[in-house]
Amino acid sequence: MKFSVTVTLKKDVLDPQGKVVQNTLQNIGMDSLKSIRQGKYFEIEINDNEETAAKKKVDNMCKKLLANLIIEDYKINKI
Repeated sequence: MKFSVTVTLKKDVLDPQGKVVQNTLQNIGMDSLKSIRQGKYFEIEINDNEETAAKKKVDNMCKKLLANLIIEDYKINKI
C-alpha cells in the first residue's frame, strides 16, 4: 500500500527558504506571484493489506521522524 506525505511549516512559522525562492522568482519576472512556501514530500510503501493499520504506521512515522510537530503540519494521502 502506498501513501504520500506532505510536510509543511505551520502558517505562523517564518519560511526563510520559501522567501528566498519567492524573491528570486519575482526578480526573474514572475510579478504575479503572491507567496510561496517550501515543504517536504515523501512517498511511502507499506507491506500491509489493511488500510487503517497501514495509515496508522505512516502517521507514527510522521510523528516520530518525518515532521517536527512543533513547527510543521503534515498530510497523509493514499496513492
